[in-house]
Amino acid sequence: MQRFVRSTALAAAAVLVAGLAAGCGSSDDDGGSDDKGPSSSAPHPKPDPSSTLPSSLTTQKLDWKGCKAPEGGSAPGAQWQCSTLKVPLDYAKPDGETIGIALIRARSTGKGDRIGSLLFNFGGPGGSGVSGLPSFADSYTKLRERYDLVSFDPRGVAASGGVRCRDDEATQAAEKKVDLTPDTAAEERAYFEDAADFGAGCARDAKKLIEHVSTVEAARDMDVMRQVLGDDKLHYFGVSYGTELGGTYAHLFPRRVGRLTFDAVVDPSADSIGHAENQAKGFQRALDNYFRSRGQDPKAGTAKVAKLFRRLDAEPMRASGDRELTESLASTGILITLYSKQTWPTLTRALEAAEKGDGSPLLQLADAYNERDPSGHYSTQSHSQRAISCRDAKERTTPQEAKKRLSRFREISPVFGEFLGWDTAGWCHEWPVPGLSDSPEVSAPGAAPILVVGNTGDPATPYEGARKMADELGKDVGVHLTWKGEGHGAYGNGSDCVDDTINTYLLEGTPPKDGKVCSS
Repeated sequence: MQRFVRSTALAAAAVLVAGLAAGCGSSDDDGGSDDKGPSSSAPHPKPDPSSTLPSSLTTQKLDWKGCKAPEGGSAPGAQWQCSTLKVPLDYAKPDGETIGIALIRARSTGKGDRIGSLLFNFGGPGGSGVSGLPSFADSYTKLRERYDLVSFDPRGVAASGGVRCRDDEATQAAEKKVDLTPDTAAEERAYFEDAADFGAGCARDAKKLIEHVSTVEAARDMDVMRQVLGDDKLHYFGVSYGTELGGTYAHLFPRRVGRLTFDAVVDPSADSIGHAENQAKGFQRALDNYFRSRGQDPKAGTAKVAKLFRRLDAEPMRASGDRELTESLASTGILITLYSKQTWPTLTRALEAAEKGDGSPLLQLADAYNERDPSGHYSTQSHSQRAISCRDAKERTTPQEAKKRLSRFREISPVFGEFLGWDTAGWCHEWPVPGLSDSPEVSAPGAAPILVVGNTGDPATPYEGARKMADELGKDVGVHLTWKGEGHGAYGNGSDCVDDTINTYLLEGTPPKDGKVCSS
């Protein structure tokens, strides 16, 4: 099973795929937990000025060295350094067992007065910052003039105790046999049995860590990073899920907020059902815009895709080698192209091939999204994503409740609605640990202004969430910037207005007027 919405990293991955498819805290900190600790099911963490961490953590010296190649990738260039930060496994026991958080940095180029470190999280949850930041660094050249660029693998991700819930063979077997939009009682049983098996695998692999991969704990890790990196305030650029992580940090540590930018913003007011509905709306909106760009009626285009899905549900289509394109894989293949307007031509070619009975292009796109290489090896980002999101979200929708909502989801999106409707029950079905809250707490009274950027054509984190985030951060804290564009995220996506506004804020400390709109 694979949840659709991931991170803005996938937008960049989708651009790369186009070519492939064309041929075919401290003693005075604000935060901390109450005495229940992060493993409790308390609704929201409360800032606690009395919370302290041992100086062995807050004053630790990082041993920066050249970076090794991440799994499935190549080592970054000599400008990159890597290290490991020690943080508590359980913040309720700050003197107890520690875990390692993998870090990466590129030092400031020194073309201006150095401000400090700028910490990045590119989303997911489950995305690796250690592998992601070098990939995107060219977009942040201007920011690097005055900041060290820093990112990390959050707890439970990649080099920070990355969770692996099943092996490649089991992943591929599930891909073949599990229908993510079950139509029969037998398919429903297989769907939920697979979900339960996945969760059990996570518990076996992660052991104690499975209870300590929440967004709240990752935010506390970020404050340890701030202290160890030598910054009085946290300067941060969060994308997609990274906006939720940043909002959680601001709530816990409002007096430590420096210059924070949130791009491709998660709606903090939405629970699990609300998020699924938002995503159905966002991806359908992007698909409609794709059809309009081709001079086609969106309803007719959507109906044609839905017809293709019905064909694939009845009989998978031949693809490369001995593999087949299923309905679920086709959904994923279409979806990755909606993360960026630049990949819409790739979608056209893939749909044309499918109409001719060739499922290979859509399968290649699905493989790119699922991070499956030609040898059949899969990354574990989706494993970490599931572990983190199921620890965060308290709601556990039953199969019966999900079935009752299917008509609503189909109405929102005839293409993606049914998958997302079933996913509300399947994603955390029989998860081995309880979730912590219905929605994240991001209120940050007294914090410095935080720039919140919404893109009207964002498929994965619909535009409406940015205004809600700005409002929930609080009066004089959330500053809302709108870009009338397409794709997941705004910065580096082609708008000089957006890029200049964000750069001015991060480099000069001057936020725009709340409500500013960039039309191009």
